[in-house]
Amino acid sequence: MHGGPLTGWLLMALCAVSGAYCLLRARSGTPQERRTARSEALMGFGMAAMAVPAAALSPPDWAWAVYAVLFGMAALRALLPALRGGHHLHHLVGSLAMVYMAVAMAPAITGSGGGGHAGHGAAAGAGGIPLLTGTLLVYYAFYVLGSAGRLLPGTVLATGGGRRPGGFGGGTDGRPELTTACRLTMGIGMFAMLLTL
Repeated sequence: MHGGPLTGWLLMALCAVSGAYCLLRARSGTPQERRTARSEALMGFGMAAMAVPAAALSPPDWAWAVYAVLFGMAALRALLPALRGGHHLHHLVGSLAMVYMAVAMAPAITGSGGGGHAGHGAAAGAGGIPLLTGTLLVYYAFYVLGSAGRLLPGTVLATGGGRRPGGFGGGTDGRPELTTACRLTMGIGMFAMLLTL
């Protein structure tokens, strides 16, 4: 990821905290809610690992292939539930975006020999395909705005005191606003990572 070290550390910390909260959520709820929380934890920790500044840790060349395979498998796992819609579709888009970023950062694709963080961006329009990057940026901008809108006080009152059904608005756990805030944080993180790609 391009950008200053401070930005990378802040993004890494936010994503890691979000991933940790998702792991806590995975301990309770329905089987579907636990699976969703585990998927979001994987996304949070994966984003945290990708956001580590290159000055602190330059991952080996093969790490990008591991990210691509890991999130490719997550995308395949999200494919069938995504056909039913709801938040699963967002998980599919997020997993595919992570595969895209891993491929765009891979040294074999970009031509850098010393790790994907430092030199990615030499091929495919400086870090990826501009049209695809732009499309993902628009998607995440709308996702972030929608998630932020669900945290406004008026939306909590309109839904009966803050308990909302599953889907984009949060789970049926006791603190849906924290779930929404976690998803908002990861959406902002994804937007920032795509922006600096």
